[in-house]
Amino acid sequence: MDADFAPLTEHAQSRAGAWLGRAGLRPTRQRLALAALLVGDGSDRHVTAESLFAAAQARGEKVSLATVYNTLRAFCEAGLMNEITVDAARSYFDTRTDDHPHFFWEDSQTLSDAPADQLDIRRLPQAPEGAEVARVDVVIRLRRRG
Repeated sequence: MDADFAPLTEHAQSRAGAWLGRAGLRPTRQRLALAALLVGDGSDRHVTAESLFAAAQARGEKVSLATVYNTLRAFCEAGLMNEITVDAARSYFDTRTDDHPHFFWEDSQTLSDAPADQLDIRRLPQAPEGAEVARVDVVIRLRRRG
């Protein structure tokens, strides 16, 4: 999860509108505000609904936590983000949508990208009849030594 969110500039708003437009999502005020925080500066982010809600509140946006959850789900359904579940109680939302592994830092409860070129998965189990593999999420849990 990134502590630094995009500043809410006119450029960030424009980038957010284009991001929503690519997915065919209606650019409501709340979607634009949240999208600007997420992608307004072009950086990839890993956020929880709570961290995005806090950032929106800190910027004076009038948005409920339920709206943040619903908006993140809509962004995922539209293919703009991926949801990464690290345990039953916590999901992260990733603006980078290509296949790549993640590090989950247990001490800080943060998610970060891991180097994809260092991951070597040679074979997956065959999907059951009538099913296909939609996606493989690799989350490598880390703790600091000492």
